[in-house]
Amino acid sequence: MSEKLWLMPLVETMNWLAVTPTVETIPEKVWFTPFVWMDYWLAIVFTMIVPLVILIWAFMKKNQSILRLLIIYWRVASLLGITIYLFIGNVQLGFLSGLLARILIVVGLWFWVDLNEDIADQPPKPLHLALTAWRWAMTVYMGLGTIATLPFLSCAFSKATFDSEFCRVWVDPPLLFKSLIHPKGDATLLGFWGFLALLIYVIYLSYYLLVRLSKEGRMAIEE
Repeated sequence: MSEKLWLMPLVETMNWLAVTPTVETIPEKVWFTPFVWMDYWLAIVFTMIVPLVILIWAFMKKNQSILRLLIIYWRVASLLGITIYLFIGNVQLGFLSGLLARILIVVGLWFWVDLNEDIADQPPKPLHLALTAWRWAMTVYMGLGTIATLPFLSCAFSKATFDSEFCRVWVDPPLLFKSLIHPKGDATLLGFWGFLALLIYVIYLSYYLLVRLSKEGRMAIEE
């Protein structure tokens, strides 16, 4: 009980970011609803299952370059998970974090000069081929996803727009995730943890861009 009491003031600060739509404000489903759900299902395959398999594969093969690249990927892609929790809490910033995640993932997969050179020099074995196919598939998928989500940026800046089905269709899949993983969880509290995780992510990203990038450049392996 005491743990919930000290959290309540923090949760209440999320109210100005959150939107709680009523049944009357939600119209019929928009025509692109199936495509939004398809995007989430593709995300499960390409951003979770496949990279997890490659990560375990690289660990078993002791391929340090691929292993390092996948570790970096998971750090960057954590922003997708943060976006899910922001949507669960009806936080409009989820539209911005989702777009940023797509861009950063592609950058993170190809940015590192030392890893690119080392991976390119490896013989075309199954692990190398699987990684190459996945990197290009992710590049195309995230690129198309970035273009497709651009029209929804207005959802991040207008509560009235966010409350419309044009935007709410993106929130439905995360709510299904909540019903499966957090069936008794408070949506506002989960959104708060997502917002807190976003702050930590932004702080770390800012630190890297302002401090580490100038020192390390595009080298992923510290010497």
